[in-house]
Amino acid sequence: MPKLYSGAEIVFKCLKDQGVSNIFGYPGGAVLPIYDELKNFNSIKHILVRHEQGAGHAAEGYARSTGKPGVVLVTSGPGATNAVTALTDAYMDSVPLVCISGQVPTHLIGTDAFQECDTTGITRPCTKHNWLVKDIKNLAKTIHKAFEVATTGRPGPVLVDIPKDIQFQKTSYKNYKKINKSNGKSHNHFSQNDIDELINLMGKASKPIFYTGGGVINSGPKASEQLRELVYVTGFPITSTLQGLGSYPAEDHQFLGMLGMHGTYEANNAMYECDLMINIGARFDDRITGKIDEFSPKSKKVHIDIDPSSINKNVKVDLAIVGDVKSVVSSIIKTLKKKKPNFIKSNKQKTSKWWEKIQKWRSKRSLDYIRSEETIKPQYAIERLYELTKDKDVYITTEVGQHQMWAAQHYKFNKPNRWMTSGGLGTMGYGLPAAVGVQVAHPNKLVIDIAGEASVLMTMQEMSTAVQYSLPIKIFILNNEYMGMVRQWQELLHDKNYSESYTAALPDFVKLAEAYGCIGLRAKNPEELDDKIIEMLNTDRPVIFDCLVDKQENCFPMIPSGKPHNQMLLGPKDQKDKKITGKGRTLV
Repeated sequence: MPKLYSGAEIVFKCLKDQGVSNIFGYPGGAVLPIYDELKNFNSIKHILVRHEQGAGHAAEGYARSTGKPGVVLVTSGPGATNAVTALTDAYMDSVPLVCISGQVPTHLIGTDAFQECDTTGITRPCTKHNWLVKDIKNLAKTIHKAFEVATTGRPGPVLVDIPKDIQFQKTSYKNYKKINKSNGKSHNHFSQNDIDELINLMGKASKPIFYTGGGVINSGPKASEQLRELVYVTGFPITSTLQGLGSYPAEDHQFLGMLGMHGTYEANNAMYECDLMINIGARFDDRITGKIDEFSPKSKKVHIDIDPSSINKNVKVDLAIVGDVKSVVSSIIKTLKKKKPNFIKSNKQKTSKWWEKIQKWRSKRSLDYIRSEETIKPQYAIERLYELTKDKDVYITTEVGQHQMWAAQHYKFNKPNRWMTSGGLGTMGYGLPAAVGVQVAHPNKLVIDIAGEASVLMTMQEMSTAVQYSLPIKIFILNNEYMGMVRQWQELLHDKNYSESYTAALPDFVKLAEAYGCIGLRAKNPEELDDKIIEMLNTDRPVIFDCLVDKQENCFPMIPSGKPHNQMLLGPKDQKDKKITGKGRTLV
């Protein structure tokens, strides 16, 4: 007779077979049998967070920085509902998460029992798939299926809801043998004809551009390497979405910077005027496209994506290529080398005027700002942080708001999986717990959360987690005493009615750091900034750095809402001359 294992044991046996080494969670009544088993599985380390949202974001940080699925363990009712924000965040940004939630016993489901809620119903819209396990015999295969769904195709979060009685029941367990498949192999629905058609379009184009997104990074490090080769062999310019930063070296001359609402002047104008747009792993998000009916009006559009549902969803394209980025880009390179080995030379003359135009746009220096010797400009703070850390292998997380955009603009990412930020959902409070997850995954690396004082307070309790597990994360707060992006929109769109965007009772972040048992630092003027950053970097403990920056600084350049890419605001003067009115006010 085969050995019988409880449902709680099976959970951990599944996790072990899946190669899970870290889980992020918070105990409660409906998952206590699972927590009982922790002591018997020393290969799996549990990180006790202070809030279930923090568990989800930490798992996201872990997943984004490693390419492996993050695992979350929460109890029923409020434990599960607290995790919804993180699940939705992961869903929007295609992050592989496996959330295991406890549930009331099966015979109490539907009775409004203590800490009961319809977890699968609530999370259905924000997960790739979810399961309520009502039969112990289905538990193992469900968990293994959950990992498969989370990590294949377009990655995303899944949830397995396990009633408490199932955790006690026993059944046999068959060791799981993972089949090594290249991610996306079964999702490649493109043909050689598709590749040939794309290369034909590339040969005809005089104003081409690569538009790349998070799908490149999700495809793995080799996809980023191949993207770099493709850009080199074509000589085409390349731009990136917020989530795609790092897939192509930011310091390379062919990189035009980030595009979209707060993208560079050259990237956005090139997107507007191009005659061939090759979208690789991006989803035509509204922050990128701006006014949709005037988005890149004269271009042929190609969309390469693993998710067929993303193609022709927001923008109609001329050529759709459904497949994993690595596979598609590899096919393009092979075909180019075979059929057009001298492509870059033969195409150079055709694109030379295009590059001249791009250089003129570059000469605008759209990321420049007015310097100050009295106050720390937030852009300057990011620039100095970059200069003092660029020789290290740094992992950057952010919260959401102005600081996030300044970080994207002024911190240069040359490697994939080094930039973790909330894009689609725009979750304030993401960065600190994400930094915890990144540091757990990379204990000997430098992990910095570039934060805003309003955002970071939403999940500040996770500093306690960092201290408990000796995770030396650095929280670099650009403190302007405002919800900065809200204030900026109020200034530009709502006649300077700064309704409830000023935080009148901020804590002393240095004292707060000390209260948590970590290090607190503060910089008030440009002269002391470098020394304080160096002190932060040399501290082998969690740090909260309170960087007091200009309170009135706005984030430029900016595409005014409701306007096309070629009508950008480059600075304060433009903001006065090109006031946002009408429909634009509804689109922010």
